[in-house]
Amino acid sequence: MTITSSAAEQTDLAVVAPTVITIDRSAVVAPVNRRIFGSFVEHLGRCVYDGIYEPGHPTANEDGFRLDVIELVKELGSSTIRYPGGNFVSGYRWEDGVGPRDQRPVRRDLAWHSLESNQVGLDEFARWCKLTGSELMMAVNLGTRGIEAALDLLEYTNHPSGTALSEQRIANGAKDPYNIRMWCLGNEMDGPWQIGHMSAEDYGKIAARTASAMKTADKNLELVVCGSSGSSMPTFGEWERVVLEHSYDYVDYISCHAYYQERNGDLGSYLASSLDMQYFIETVVATADHVKHKLKSKKTIQLSFDEWNIWYLDEHQASDEVNEEWTHAPRQLEDTYSVADAVVFGNLLITLLKNHDRVAAASLAQLVNVIAPIMTEPGGDTWRQTTFFPFSVTSRLAKGEVLRPRIDAGTYSTAVYGDAPLVDAVATADAATGESALFLVNRSQTEAIDVTVNVSDLNATVITEAVTLHDEDVYAKNTLQDQNRVGLKQLDGAVLQEGTLTVTLPPVSWSAVALG
Repeated sequence: MTITSSAAEQTDLAVVAPTVITIDRSAVVAPVNRRIFGSFVEHLGRCVYDGIYEPGHPTANEDGFRLDVIELVKELGSSTIRYPGGNFVSGYRWEDGVGPRDQRPVRRDLAWHSLESNQVGLDEFARWCKLTGSELMMAVNLGTRGIEAALDLLEYTNHPSGTALSEQRIANGAKDPYNIRMWCLGNEMDGPWQIGHMSAEDYGKIAARTASAMKTADKNLELVVCGSSGSSMPTFGEWERVVLEHSYDYVDYISCHAYYQERNGDLGSYLASSLDMQYFIETVVATADHVKHKLKSKKTIQLSFDEWNIWYLDEHQASDEVNEEWTHAPRQLEDTYSVADAVVFGNLLITLLKNHDRVAAASLAQLVNVIAPIMTEPGGDTWRQTTFFPFSVTSRLAKGEVLRPRIDAGTYSTAVYGDAPLVDAVATADAATGESALFLVNRSQTEAIDVTVNVSDLNATVITEAVTLHDEDVYAKNTLQDQNRVGLKQLDGAVLQEGTLTVTLPPVSWSAVALG
């Protein structure tokens, strides 16, 4: 499969009968792990500076962090936060970002051709994570650095006291260790754009040696080795095989990165983008399990989908926003998202949940301003993009266990993926509380679709919430000038009666129904 498409109009099949979905309480994918709702903060554009950090803002705290942004991050429900990159990490010296702020050096960031002031570093970001109630997931630089720098960083963050670097952390104001559990072994090392880019053979060796050393320091660390930067990479699949054959014994996850956008006016194919994500996941799982059997290992490698989102990469590459001017926090990658983008986004999240048995962690890339669900204006407002809503609602409602539904739906023809189902869905159920939820997407551009859901297995008696993201204009967006143009609406006509839920999904919509 490829995510490149040519212009083609969607052709919907006539919906003769309602779509039928059956929820089977025994069809458990996996318990809901909050790490599936992770996000990502990179020192890129205005994500950190003028994003989460703006000392002169009216809401800023003593660290310079915007409290209005923190409140939206908490509402979004992001759990694990991957930091500090991203491409940025491959040229990063973590030591630059600790100690007295007035003594920190200004450096060039070659990844995004901007200046890094280092006014926000590890200690500040750890405090920010605490304020948002999120878990810090740290990336180490394997592009221009290696084992020694990774071990130094690990000692600084996690050793209690009594060593040079742990005492330095304490002197910098952090008495207690950060106890960071998840660590990324570099970033996108398969990409020619990456500083220190290397072959799978070379990366697999340095990743294995770094992972082995880090596990020697702490055998309970959870380590993520770099997988492919996308399913369209020429080395996709083979990269995973080679890297894992070197590092399998020392790592716990392999990363996946994927971004999607509408191309050439082909909305029909775009709405089916989750089929590529499914293909990506299945290929990586098959490759990882092949290596497992080849090595006769008893361990199963999980997937960390630690970069996923909608990103108008074609437009970014055609622009001059990344240039040689060397400025602080330039406006870069500030995509404004439409209703259609949010529907595809919600469908990607459904796909991650449907594969939660192997996709144990995920990071929405990124969190603020840069291809983000949250936008800010210096000295001014913060607001929710359209993609904010599927993430925040799913993060709040998904509890207990993920259930894989049986879906009997019509299909439509796409230029890129062939026939695609008109409706996609996933469910969750919490036996302890009796709460359950269903998340649904209607990919039809023209038809509202009646859906009948057999929920008798859930023993639900009442609909506690029914919302949809839909608009007559599928390209409607929230902007600085019109921050609330798009939002959630009540999903009218949802009825629960004698174990059967009936709903009508508007065209090009993402919806959620909570039951109790």
